[in-house]
Amino acid sequence: MSLHPKKLFNSIISMAPPPPKPLLSILILFVLPLLSTSIETTSPPSPANNTTNLSSLCSRTPYPETCLHSLKLSISININPNNIIAILLRTLDSAISDAQRLTPLLLRTAPDILEKQRGTMQDCRDLHQITISALHRSASKLRANSDYRKLADARAYISAALTNKNTCLEGLDSASGPSMTALTDSIESAYRHVSNSLSLLPRKPPPPRKTTVRGRGLLEWLPPRWMSRSARRVLLQSDDDGGEEGGDGMILTVAVDGSGNFTSIREAIEFSPDNSEYRTIVVVRAGVYAENVEIPRNKPNIVLIGDGADVTIITGNRSVGDGWTTFRSATLAVSGDGFLARDITIQNTAGPEKHQAVALRMNADLVAMYRCAISGYQDTLYAHSFRQFYRECDISGTVDFIFGNAAAVFQACDIITRRPLPGQFTVVTAQSRDSPDQDTGISIHNCSIIPADDMIVDFHHNSSDTGKAVRSYLGRPWRAYSRTVVMESWIDGFVDPAGWTQWSAAEDDRKASETLYYAEFDNYGPGSGTDSRVAWPGFHVMDYDEAYNFTVSYFITGDEWLGSTSFPYEDGI
Repeated sequence: MSLHPKKLFNSIISMAPPPPKPLLSILILFVLPLLSTSIETTSPPSPANNTTNLSSLCSRTPYPETCLHSLKLSISININPNNIIAILLRTLDSAISDAQRLTPLLLRTAPDILEKQRGTMQDCRDLHQITISALHRSASKLRANSDYRKLADARAYISAALTNKNTCLEGLDSASGPSMTALTDSIESAYRHVSNSLSLLPRKPPPPRKTTVRGRGLLEWLPPRWMSRSARRVLLQSDDDGGEEGGDGMILTVAVDGSGNFTSIREAIEFSPDNSEYRTIVVVRAGVYAENVEIPRNKPNIVLIGDGADVTIITGNRSVGDGWTTFRSATLAVSGDGFLARDITIQNTAGPEKHQAVALRMNADLVAMYRCAISGYQDTLYAHSFRQFYRECDISGTVDFIFGNAAAVFQACDIITRRPLPGQFTVVTAQSRDSPDQDTGISIHNCSIIPADDMIVDFHHNSSDTGKAVRSYLGRPWRAYSRTVVMESWIDGFVDPAGWTQWSAAEDDRKASETLYYAEFDNYGPGSGTDSRVAWPGFHVMDYDEAYNFTVSYFITGDEWLGSTSFPYEDGI
Protein backbone atom coordinates (compact mmCIF):
# COMPACT_ATOMS: atom_id res chain seq x y z
CA MET A 1 0.00 0.00 0.00
CA SER A 2 1.40 3.43 -0.94
CA LEU A 3 2.56 5.62 1.91
CA HIS A 4 1.29 9.15 2.29
CA PRO A 5 3.91 11.69 1.18
CA LYS A 6 4.13 13.03 4.73
CA LYS A 7 5.64 9.73 5.86
CA LEU A 8 8.00 9.63 2.93
CA PHE A 9 9.32 13.11 3.48
CA ASN A 10 9.63 13.17 7.24
CA SER A 11 13.36 13.73 7.05
CA ILE A 12 13.86 16.15 4.16
CA ILE A 13 14.77 19.67 5.23
CA SER A 14 16.23 22.79 3.71
CA MET A 15 19.10 22.66 1.23
CA ALA A 16 20.56 25.75 2.81
CA PRO A 17 23.73 24.97 4.77
CA PRO A 18 23.70 25.43 8.53
CA PRO A 19 24.83 28.83 9.80
CA PRO A 20 28.59 29.10 9.99
CA LYS A 21 30.14 28.22 13.32
CA PRO A 22 32.71 30.51 14.90
CA LEU A 23 36.19 29.16 14.29
CA LEU A 24 38.01 27.79 17.28
CA SER A 25 41.08 29.64 18.35
CA ILE A 26 43.33 26.81 17.27
CA LEU A 27 41.99 27.06 13.73
CA ILE A 28 42.39 30.83 13.70
CA LEU A 29 46.00 30.49 14.74
CA PHE A 30 46.51 27.91 12.01
CA VAL A 31 44.89 29.90 9.23
CA LEU A 32 45.80 33.54 9.83
CA PRO A 33 49.49 33.18 8.89
CA LEU A 34 48.38 31.69 5.59
CA LEU A 35 45.92 34.47 4.90
CA SER A 36 48.37 37.23 5.68
CA THR A 37 50.90 36.11 3.09
CA SER A 38 48.90 34.01 0.68
CA ILE A 39 49.02 36.12 -2.48
CA GLU A 40 51.16 39.21 -2.12
CA THR A 41 54.62 39.81 -0.71
CA THR A 42 55.77 42.90 1.09
CA SER A 43 59.28 43.05 -0.38
CA PRO A 44 60.97 41.78 -3.52
CA PRO A 45 62.25 38.23 -3.07
CA SER A 46 65.98 37.60 -3.07
CA PRO A 47 66.90 35.40 -6.07
CA ALA A 48 69.42 33.44 -4.02
CA ASN A 49 66.98 32.85 -1.17
CA ASN A 50 64.22 31.95 -3.63
CA THR A 51 66.39 29.30 -5.27
CA THR A 52 67.36 27.76 -1.95
CA ASN A 53 63.82 27.82 -0.59
CA LEU A 54 62.41 26.49 -3.82
CA SER A 55 64.77 23.52 -3.85
CA SER A 56 63.95 22.77 -0.23
CA LEU A 57 60.21 23.06 -0.80
CA CYS A 58 60.15 20.94 -3.96
CA SER A 59 62.31 18.23 -2.42
CA ARG A 60 59.33 17.32 -0.22
CA THR A 61 57.00 16.70 -3.18
CA PRO A 62 56.60 13.39 -5.06
CA TYR A 63 57.99 14.96 -8.26
CA PRO A 64 60.65 17.55 -7.34
CA GLU A 65 61.76 18.27 -10.92
CA THR A 66 58.18 18.95 -12.01
CA CYS A 67 57.74 21.22 -9.02
CA LEU A 68 60.93 23.15 -9.79
CA HIS A 69 59.95 23.59 -13.42
CA SER A 70 56.50 24.99 -12.57
CA LEU A 71 57.79 27.45 -9.98
CA LYS A 72 61.18 28.58 -11.21
CA LEU A 73 59.68 31.34 -13.37
CA SER A 74 57.55 32.62 -10.51
CA ILE A 75 59.95 35.40 -9.61
CA SER A 76 57.11 37.50 -8.23
CA ILE A 77 56.44 34.96 -5.51
CA ASN A 78 58.55 34.96 -2.40
CA ILE A 79 59.29 31.25 -1.99
CA ASN A 80 59.03 30.56 1.72
CA PRO A 81 56.85 28.36 3.93
CA ASN A 82 54.67 31.32 4.99
CA ASN A 83 53.64 31.92 1.39
CA ILE A 84 52.51 28.38 0.70
CA ILE A 85 49.04 29.24 -0.66
CA ALA A 86 50.44 31.43 -3.44
CA ILE A 87 52.92 28.67 -4.31
CA LEU A 88 50.17 26.08 -4.23
CA LEU A 89 47.95 28.13 -6.53
CA ARG A 90 50.75 28.36 -9.08
CA THR A 91 51.20 24.58 -8.94
CA LEU A 92 47.43 24.07 -9.25
CA ASP A 93 47.36 26.32 -12.32
CA SER A 94 50.02 24.09 -13.89
CA ALA A 95 47.97 21.02 -12.96
CA ILE A 96 44.86 22.47 -14.60
CA SER A 97 46.76 23.37 -17.77
CA ASP A 98 48.24 19.88 -18.09
CA ALA A 99 44.87 18.25 -17.39
CA GLN A 100 43.15 20.34 -20.05
CA ARG A 101 45.80 19.42 -22.62
CA LEU A 102 45.14 15.74 -21.89
CA THR A 103 41.44 16.00 -22.81
CA PRO A 104 41.83 16.04 -26.63
CA LEU A 105 44.35 13.21 -26.40
CA LEU A 106 41.80 11.02 -24.64
CA LEU A 107 39.34 11.72 -27.48
CA ARG A 108 41.88 11.35 -30.29
CA THR A 109 43.39 8.05 -29.18
CA ALA A 110 40.11 6.31 -28.34
CA PRO A 111 39.72 4.64 -31.78
CA ASP A 112 43.25 3.16 -31.47
CA ILE A 113 42.59 1.53 -28.08
CA LEU A 114 41.34 -2.05 -28.10
CA GLU A 115 39.23 -2.47 -24.99
CA LYS A 116 39.18 -5.85 -23.31
CA GLN A 117 36.52 -4.51 -20.94
CA ARG A 118 33.62 -2.39 -22.08
CA GLY A 119 33.75 1.19 -20.89
CA THR A 120 37.51 1.55 -20.41
CA MET A 121 37.95 4.75 -22.43
CA GLN A 122 34.59 6.14 -21.33
CA ASP A 123 35.69 5.69 -17.72
CA CYS A 124 38.88 7.64 -18.44
CA ARG A 125 37.05 10.47 -20.18
CA ASP A 126 34.34 10.80 -17.54
CA LEU A 127 36.77 10.67 -14.65
CA HIS A 128 39.09 13.16 -16.29
CA GLN A 129 36.29 15.70 -16.59
CA ILE A 130 35.57 15.24 -12.89
CA THR A 131 39.27 15.83 -12.24
CA ILE A 132 39.30 19.12 -14.16
CA SER A 133 36.23 20.29 -12.24
CA ALA A 134 37.80 19.23 -8.93
CA LEU A 135 41.01 21.15 -9.66
CA HIS A 136 39.12 24.29 -10.63
CA ARG A 137 37.05 24.05 -7.45
CA SER A 138 40.19 23.60 -5.36
CA ALA A 139 41.78 26.73 -6.83
CA SER A 140 38.56 28.69 -6.35
CA LYS A 141 38.32 27.67 -2.69
CA LEU A 142 41.91 28.64 -1.95
CA ARG A 143 41.69 31.97 -3.78
CA ALA A 144 38.63 32.94 -1.74
CA ASN A 145 40.38 32.32 1.59
CA SER A 146 42.11 29.50 3.39
CA ASP A 147 40.00 28.68 6.43
CA TYR A 148 39.74 25.18 7.81
CA ARG A 149 36.68 24.16 5.81
CA LYS A 150 38.09 25.32 2.46
CA LEU A 151 41.39 23.54 3.12
CA ALA A 152 39.44 20.35 3.86
CA ASP A 153 37.41 20.79 0.67
CA ALA A 154 40.51 21.32 -1.45
CA ARG A 155 42.22 18.26 0.00
CA ALA A 156 39.12 16.15 -0.73
CA TYR A 157 38.94 17.40 -4.34
CA ILE A 158 42.62 16.84 -5.12
CA SER A 159 42.63 13.42 -3.44
CA ALA A 160 39.72 12.45 -5.69
CA ALA A 161 41.58 13.67 -8.78
CA LEU A 162 44.46 11.30 -8.04
CA THR A 163 42.02 8.44 -7.50
CA ASN A 164 40.49 9.17 -10.90
CA LYS A 165 43.90 8.80 -12.54
CA ASN A 166 44.47 5.40 -10.89
CA THR A 167 41.05 4.11 -11.94
CA CYS A 168 41.68 5.10 -15.54
CA LEU A 169 45.09 3.40 -15.59
CA GLU A 170 43.67 0.25 -13.97
CA GLY A 171 41.19 -0.07 -16.84
CA LEU A 172 43.90 0.56 -19.43
CA ASP A 173 46.00 -2.27 -17.97
CA SER A 174 43.84 -4.78 -19.85
CA ALA A 175 43.62 -2.72 -23.08
CA SER A 176 45.99 -2.71 -26.05
CA GLY A 177 46.68 -0.75 -29.22
CA PRO A 178 49.35 1.34 -30.93
CA SER A 179 48.60 4.44 -28.83
CA MET A 180 48.64 2.72 -25.43
CA THR A 181 52.15 3.63 -24.34
CA ALA A 182 51.87 7.26 -25.39
CA LEU A 183 48.48 7.56 -23.69
CA THR A 184 49.49 6.06 -20.34
CA ASP A 185 52.73 8.09 -20.29
CA SER A 186 50.76 11.27 -20.95
CA ILE A 187 48.30 10.49 -18.16
CA GLU A 188 51.11 9.83 -15.68
CA SER A 189 52.86 13.05 -16.69
CA ALA A 190 49.73 15.21 -16.60
CA TYR A 191 48.92 14.22 -13.02
CA ARG A 192 52.35 14.95 -11.53
CA HIS A 193 51.36 18.53 -10.78
CA VAL A 194 48.21 17.17 -9.11
CA SER A 195 50.29 14.97 -6.77
CA ASN A 196 52.59 17.88 -5.98
CA SER A 197 49.65 20.18 -5.27
CA LEU A 198 48.28 17.78 -2.67
CA SER A 199 51.66 17.45 -0.96
CA LEU A 200 51.99 21.24 -0.74
CA LEU A 201 48.47 21.80 0.59
CA PRO A 202 48.45 22.42 4.37
CA ARG A 203 46.95 19.60 6.39
CA LYS A 204 43.90 19.97 8.57
CA PRO A 205 44.74 20.97 12.15
CA PRO A 206 44.32 18.33 14.86
CA PRO A 207 40.70 17.84 15.89
CA PRO A 208 39.55 19.61 19.06
CA ARG A 209 38.10 17.43 21.78
CA LYS A 210 34.35 17.71 21.94
CA THR A 211 31.42 16.03 23.59
CA THR A 212 29.90 13.28 21.47
CA VAL A 213 26.39 13.87 20.20
CA ARG A 214 24.88 10.41 19.97
CA GLY A 215 22.00 9.44 17.74
CA ARG A 216 20.82 12.77 16.42
CA GLY A 217 17.17 12.00 15.80
CA LEU A 218 15.15 12.73 12.70
CA LEU A 219 13.33 16.01 12.77
CA GLU A 220 9.58 16.16 13.12
CA TRP A 221 8.08 16.30 9.66
CA LEU A 222 7.81 19.71 8.05
CA PRO A 223 7.81 20.59 4.36
CA PRO A 224 11.32 21.44 3.17
CA ARG A 225 11.81 25.18 3.33
CA TRP A 226 13.29 25.29 -0.15
CA MET A 227 10.10 23.94 -1.76
CA SER A 228 7.58 26.09 -3.57
CA ARG A 229 4.15 26.58 -2.02
CA SER A 230 2.52 24.36 -4.61
CA ALA A 231 4.92 21.53 -3.83
CA ARG A 232 4.29 21.94 -0.10
CA ARG A 233 0.56 21.63 -0.73
CA VAL A 234 1.18 18.36 -2.57
CA LEU A 235 2.95 16.97 0.46
CA LEU A 236 0.64 18.35 3.11
CA GLN A 237 -2.82 17.95 1.60
CA SER A 238 -2.82 15.25 -1.04
CA ASP A 239 -1.83 11.75 -2.08
CA ASP A 240 -1.28 13.12 -5.59
CA ASP A 241 2.14 12.01 -6.81
CA GLY A 242 2.85 15.49 -8.07
CA GLY A 243 5.71 15.97 -10.41
CA GLU A 244 5.22 19.51 -9.17
CA GLU A 245 7.86 22.11 -9.90
CA GLY A 246 8.28 25.45 -8.19
CA GLY A 247 11.01 27.94 -8.79
CA ASP A 248 13.34 26.09 -6.49
CA GLY A 249 12.78 22.33 -6.51
CA MET A 250 11.04 19.32 -7.95
CA ILE A 251 9.31 16.16 -6.73
CA LEU A 252 9.10 13.18 -9.10
CA THR A 253 7.54 9.78 -8.53
CA VAL A 254 8.58 6.47 -10.07
CA ALA A 255 6.25 3.46 -9.96
CA VAL A 256 6.45 0.21 -11.90
CA ASP A 257 2.65 0.03 -12.15
CA GLY A 258 2.47 3.32 -14.07
CA SER A 259 0.84 5.32 -11.26
CA GLY A 260 3.73 7.78 -10.98
CA ASN A 261 5.39 10.26 -13.30
CA PHE A 262 7.77 7.58 -14.64
CA THR A 263 8.07 3.81 -14.69
CA SER A 264 11.89 3.75 -14.49
CA ILE A 265 14.35 5.55 -12.27
CA ARG A 266 16.59 6.29 -15.22
CA GLU A 267 13.81 8.30 -16.89
CA ALA A 268 13.31 10.36 -13.74
CA ILE A 269 17.03 11.15 -13.49
CA GLU A 270 17.17 12.20 -17.14
CA PHE A 271 14.16 14.48 -16.59
CA SER A 272 15.60 16.13 -13.48
CA PRO A 273 17.19 19.58 -13.95
CA ASP A 274 20.88 19.88 -14.78
CA ASN A 275 23.28 21.54 -12.34
CA SER A 276 20.55 22.42 -9.87
CA GLU A 277 21.54 23.94 -6.55
CA TYR A 278 18.29 22.61 -5.06
CA ARG A 279 17.34 19.06 -4.27
CA THR A 280 15.29 17.01 -6.69
CA ILE A 281 13.24 14.44 -4.74
CA VAL A 282 12.63 11.16 -6.57
CA VAL A 283 10.11 8.96 -4.73
CA VAL A 284 10.58 5.34 -5.80
CA ARG A 285 7.50 3.29 -4.98
CA ALA A 286 7.62 -0.39 -4.02
CA GLY A 287 8.73 -2.65 -6.84
CA VAL A 288 11.72 -4.27 -8.51
CA TYR A 289 13.51 -1.96 -10.94
CA ALA A 290 15.75 -4.01 -13.23
CA GLU A 291 17.95 -1.25 -14.62
CA ASN A 292 21.42 0.24 -14.40
CA VAL A 293 21.01 3.79 -13.14
CA GLU A 294 23.63 6.48 -13.59
CA ILE A 295 23.50 9.86 -11.87
CA PRO A 296 26.09 11.95 -13.77
CA ARG A 297 28.06 14.87 -12.42
CA ASN A 298 25.68 17.39 -14.01
CA LYS A 299 22.83 16.03 -11.85
CA PRO A 300 23.75 17.11 -8.31
CA ASN A 301 21.43 17.05 -5.29
CA ILE A 302 19.33 14.06 -6.32
CA VAL A 303 17.44 12.39 -3.44
CA LEU A 304 16.07 8.85 -3.85
CA ILE A 305 13.42 7.81 -1.31
CA GLY A 306 12.02 4.30 -1.37
CA ASP A 307 9.05 2.70 0.34
CA GLY A 308 11.46 0.53 2.34
CA ALA A 309 14.60 -1.43 1.62
CA ASP A 310 12.59 -4.67 1.68
CA VAL A 311 10.20 -3.56 -1.07
CA THR A 312 11.98 -0.95 -3.24
CA ILE A 313 14.77 -2.74 -5.08
CA ILE A 314 17.12 -1.64 -7.87
CA THR A 315 18.78 -4.67 -9.43
CA GLY A 316 21.42 -5.34 -12.08
CA ASN A 317 23.92 -8.03 -13.05
CA ARG A 318 26.83 -6.42 -14.89
CA SER A 319 30.24 -7.86 -14.04
CA VAL A 320 33.88 -8.03 -15.05
CA GLY A 321 33.20 -11.66 -15.93
CA ASP A 322 30.81 -10.46 -18.62
CA GLY A 323 33.26 -7.93 -20.01
CA TRP A 324 32.52 -4.69 -18.14
CA THR A 325 35.06 -2.62 -16.23
CA THR A 326 34.63 -2.75 -12.46
CA PHE A 327 33.78 0.97 -12.53
CA ARG A 328 31.11 0.52 -15.22
CA SER A 329 29.56 -2.62 -13.69
CA ALA A 330 27.62 -0.72 -11.00
CA THR A 331 23.85 -1.15 -10.72
CA LEU A 332 23.63 2.39 -9.31
CA ALA A 333 26.48 4.75 -10.22
CA VAL A 334 26.58 8.18 -8.57
CA SER A 335 28.80 11.02 -9.82
CA GLY A 336 26.49 13.90 -8.83
CA ASP A 337 27.47 15.70 -5.63
CA GLY A 338 25.02 15.97 -2.75
CA PHE A 339 23.30 12.66 -3.52
CA LEU A 340 21.11 11.18 -0.77
CA ALA A 341 19.20 7.90 -0.57
CA ARG A 342 17.09 6.15 2.02
CA ASP A 343 14.93 3.03 2.32
CA ILE A 344 16.12 1.39 -0.91
CA THR A 345 17.97 -1.81 -1.81
CA ILE A 346 20.66 -1.75 -4.50
CA GLN A 347 21.89 -5.15 -5.59
CA ASN A 348 24.08 -6.88 -8.14
CA THR A 349 23.02 -10.48 -8.78
CA ALA A 350 25.87 -11.53 -11.10
CA GLY A 351 27.07 -14.01 -8.48
CA PRO A 352 30.51 -14.84 -7.06
CA GLU A 353 31.65 -16.73 -10.15
CA LYS A 354 31.50 -13.52 -12.21
CA HIS A 355 34.11 -11.90 -9.91
CA GLN A 356 33.97 -8.08 -9.63
CA ALA A 357 30.34 -6.96 -9.85
CA VAL A 358 29.46 -3.65 -8.20
CA ALA A 359 26.03 -2.91 -6.74
CA LEU A 360 26.71 0.72 -5.77
CA ARG A 361 29.47 3.04 -6.97
CA MET A 362 29.85 6.43 -5.31
CA ASN A 363 32.31 8.92 -6.80
CA ALA A 364 30.68 12.15 -5.65
CA ASP A 365 31.19 14.53 -2.76
CA LEU A 366 29.02 14.94 0.34
CA VAL A 367 26.82 11.91 -0.32
CA ALA A 368 24.91 9.89 2.25
CA MET A 369 22.81 6.73 2.52
CA TYR A 370 20.35 5.89 5.29
CA ARG A 371 18.53 2.60 5.97
CA CYS A 372 19.56 1.14 2.63
CA ALA A 373 20.67 -2.38 1.70
CA ILE A 374 23.64 -2.82 -0.64
CA SER A 375 23.97 -6.42 -1.73
CA GLY A 376 26.40 -8.33 -3.93
CA TYR A 377 29.38 -10.65 -3.79
CA GLN A 378 32.85 -9.46 -4.84
CA ASP A 379 33.24 -5.65 -4.89
CA THR A 380 29.72 -4.85 -3.71
CA LEU A 381 30.22 -1.22 -2.66
CA TYR A 382 32.71 0.92 -4.57
CA ALA A 383 33.32 3.89 -2.26
CA HIS A 384 35.44 5.41 -5.00
CA SER A 385 36.28 9.00 -4.02
CA PHE A 386 35.32 12.21 -2.17
CA ARG A 387 33.44 12.23 1.19
CA GLN A 388 30.70 9.71 1.98
CA PHE A 389 28.49 8.63 4.89
CA TYR A 390 26.46 5.44 5.43
CA ARG A 391 24.08 5.07 8.35
CA GLU A 392 22.09 1.96 9.39
CA CYS A 393 22.74 0.23 6.09
CA ASP A 394 23.07 -3.52 5.46
CA ILE A 395 26.13 -4.18 3.27
CA SER A 396 26.80 -7.75 2.18
CA GLY A 397 29.37 -9.52 0.03
CA THR A 398 32.28 -11.94 -0.13
CA VAL A 399 35.63 -10.53 -1.27
CA ASP A 400 36.71 -6.86 -0.96
CA PHE A 401 33.06 -5.92 -0.73
CA ILE A 402 33.71 -2.43 0.63
CA PHE A 403 36.52 -0.93 -1.46
CA GLY A 404 37.83 2.25 -3.06
CA ASN A 405 39.55 5.46 -2.00
CA ALA A 406 36.85 7.71 -0.61
CA ALA A 407 36.90 9.23 2.85
CA ALA A 408 33.96 7.12 4.01
CA VAL A 409 32.35 6.60 7.41
CA PHE A 410 30.07 3.64 8.06
CA GLN A 411 28.01 4.06 11.20
CA ALA A 412 25.54 1.67 12.87
CA CYS A 413 25.64 -0.58 9.79
CA ASP A 414 25.40 -4.38 9.56
CA ILE A 415 28.37 -5.55 7.50
CA ILE A 416 27.54 -9.08 6.43
CA THR A 417 29.99 -11.61 5.00
CA ARG A 418 28.52 -14.16 2.59
CA ARG A 419 29.85 -17.57 1.62
CA PRO A 420 32.50 -17.23 -1.14
CA LEU A 421 33.47 -19.62 -3.91
CA PRO A 422 35.22 -22.85 -2.83
CA GLY A 423 38.83 -22.15 -1.93
CA GLN A 424 38.30 -18.40 -1.46
CA PHE A 425 38.67 -16.45 1.75
CA THR A 426 36.47 -13.46 2.53
CA VAL A 427 37.61 -9.87 3.08
CA VAL A 428 35.43 -6.97 4.19
CA THR A 429 37.53 -4.02 2.98
CA ALA A 430 40.11 -3.27 0.27
CA GLN A 431 40.99 0.39 0.69
CA SER A 432 43.16 1.89 -2.09
CA ARG A 433 44.88 4.99 -0.72
CA ASP A 434 48.20 5.25 -2.58
CA SER A 435 49.71 8.40 -1.11
CA PRO A 436 50.29 9.47 2.50
CA ASP A 437 49.02 12.91 1.48
CA GLN A 438 45.48 11.72 0.71
CA ASP A 439 42.84 12.36 3.39
CA THR A 440 41.05 9.13 2.50
CA GLY A 441 40.20 5.86 4.18
CA ILE A 442 37.41 3.67 5.52
CA SER A 443 36.11 4.27 9.04
CA ILE A 444 33.80 1.59 10.43
CA HIS A 445 32.19 2.96 13.59
CA ASN A 446 29.62 1.36 15.88
CA CYS A 447 28.82 -1.32 13.30
CA SER A 448 28.30 -5.09 13.47
CA ILE A 449 30.60 -7.29 11.39
CA ILE A 450 28.72 -10.55 11.14
CA PRO A 451 28.39 -13.67 8.96
CA ALA A 452 25.44 -14.45 6.74
CA ASP A 453 23.39 -17.51 7.62
CA ASP A 454 25.29 -19.78 5.21
CA MET A 455 28.60 -18.59 6.69
CA ILE A 456 27.37 -19.35 10.21
CA VAL A 457 26.65 -22.92 9.20
CA ASP A 458 30.05 -23.22 7.53
CA PHE A 459 31.89 -21.66 10.47
CA HIS A 460 30.32 -23.92 13.08
CA HIS A 461 30.62 -27.04 10.94
CA ASN A 462 34.33 -26.50 10.25
CA SER A 463 35.35 -24.56 13.35
CA SER A 464 37.60 -27.40 14.52
CA ASP A 465 39.04 -28.07 11.06
CA THR A 466 41.09 -25.04 9.99
CA GLY A 467 41.85 -26.68 6.66
CA LYS A 468 38.17 -26.57 5.67
CA ALA A 469 36.97 -23.40 7.38
CA VAL A 470 36.51 -20.24 5.32
CA ARG A 471 39.03 -17.70 6.54
CA SER A 472 37.61 -14.22 6.94
CA TYR A 473 39.42 -10.92 7.42
CA LEU A 474 38.62 -7.30 8.16
CA GLY A 475 40.66 -5.98 5.26
CA ARG A 476 43.62 -6.15 2.91
CA PRO A 477 45.60 -3.34 1.24
CA TRP A 478 44.68 -2.68 -2.37
CA ARG A 479 47.43 -0.03 -2.48
CA ALA A 480 50.50 0.78 -0.43
CA TYR A 481 48.98 3.42 1.89
CA SER A 482 45.67 1.65 2.45
CA ARG A 483 43.86 2.99 5.53
CA THR A 484 40.99 1.32 7.41
CA VAL A 485 39.89 1.60 11.02
CA VAL A 486 37.28 -0.31 13.01
CA MET A 487 35.97 1.45 16.14
CA GLU A 488 33.45 0.59 18.86
CA SER A 489 32.07 -2.22 16.70
CA TRP A 490 30.90 -5.80 17.25
CA ILE A 491 33.24 -8.26 15.54
CA ASP A 492 31.84 -11.79 15.43
CA GLY A 493 33.91 -14.91 16.01
CA PHE A 494 34.15 -15.94 12.34
CA VAL A 495 36.87 -13.30 11.76
CA ASP A 496 40.35 -14.80 11.73
CA PRO A 497 42.38 -13.91 14.86
CA ALA A 498 45.00 -12.25 12.60
CA GLY A 499 42.30 -9.77 11.61
CA TRP A 500 44.00 -8.53 8.44
CA THR A 501 45.75 -10.11 5.47
CA GLN A 502 48.11 -9.19 2.63
CA TRP A 503 46.93 -8.45 -0.88
CA SER A 504 49.23 -11.14 -2.26
CA ALA A 505 52.59 -12.77 -1.58
CA ALA A 506 54.42 -10.45 -3.99
CA GLU A 507 57.30 -8.45 -2.54
CA ASP A 508 55.67 -5.06 -3.17
CA ASP A 509 52.49 -6.23 -1.49
CA ARG A 510 54.42 -7.47 1.54
CA LYS A 511 56.06 -4.05 1.85
CA ALA A 512 52.61 -2.47 2.11
CA SER A 513 52.41 -3.79 5.68
CA GLU A 514 54.94 -1.07 6.58
CA THR A 515 53.15 1.86 4.93
CA LEU A 516 49.45 1.06 5.44
CA TYR A 517 47.40 2.20 8.43
CA TYR A 518 45.07 -0.44 9.89
CA ALA A 519 43.75 0.19 13.37
CA GLU A 520 41.15 -0.87 15.92
CA PHE A 521 39.64 0.90 18.91
CA ASP A 522 37.38 -0.35 21.70
CA ASN A 523 35.70 -3.12 19.70
CA TYR A 524 33.85 -5.99 21.34
CA GLY A 525 32.61 -9.48 20.47
CA PRO A 526 34.36 -12.86 20.09
CA GLY A 527 36.43 -11.72 17.09
CA SER A 528 37.59 -8.42 18.58
CA GLY A 529 40.66 -9.55 20.49
CA THR A 530 43.89 -7.93 19.28
CA ASP A 531 46.49 -10.15 21.00
CA SER A 532 46.83 -12.37 17.90
CA ARG A 533 46.48 -9.64 15.28
CA VAL A 534 49.08 -9.25 12.52
CA ALA A 535 52.49 -8.05 13.72
CA TRP A 536 52.79 -5.35 11.06
CA PRO A 537 54.38 -1.94 11.55
CA GLY A 538 51.24 -0.47 10.01
CA PHE A 539 48.78 -2.11 12.43
CA HIS A 540 47.75 -0.11 15.50
CA VAL A 541 45.56 -0.42 18.54
CA MET A 542 44.43 3.20 18.83
CA ASP A 543 43.89 5.34 21.88
CA TYR A 544 41.06 7.86 22.11
CA ASP A 545 42.94 10.75 20.50
CA GLU A 546 44.04 8.61 17.53
CA ALA A 547 40.54 7.25 17.05
CA TYR A 548 39.01 10.73 17.04
CA ASN A 549 40.77 11.45 13.74
CA PHE A 550 38.32 9.03 12.08
CA THR A 551 35.06 10.42 13.44
CA VAL A 552 32.30 11.96 11.34
CA SER A 553 33.04 15.49 12.50
CA TYR A 554 36.75 15.39 11.64
CA PHE A 555 37.32 12.72 8.98
CA ILE A 556 34.54 13.82 6.60
CA THR A 557 33.77 17.28 8.12
CA GLY A 558 30.29 15.89 8.74
CA ASP A 559 29.09 18.68 11.04
CA GLU A 560 29.36 21.03 8.07
CA TRP A 561 26.91 19.17 5.82
CA LEU A 562 25.12 16.19 7.39
CA GLY A 563 22.74 18.41 9.32
CA SER A 564 20.94 19.37 6.11
CA THR A 565 20.16 15.71 5.39
CA SER A 566 18.36 15.06 8.71
CA PHE A 567 19.95 11.61 8.72
CA PRO A 568 21.02 10.71 12.28
CA TYR A 569 24.74 10.52 13.02
CA GLU A 570 27.22 10.46 15.87
CA ASP A 571 29.80 13.16 15.43
CA GLY A 572 32.37 11.79 17.89
CA ILE A 573 33.22 8.64 19.84
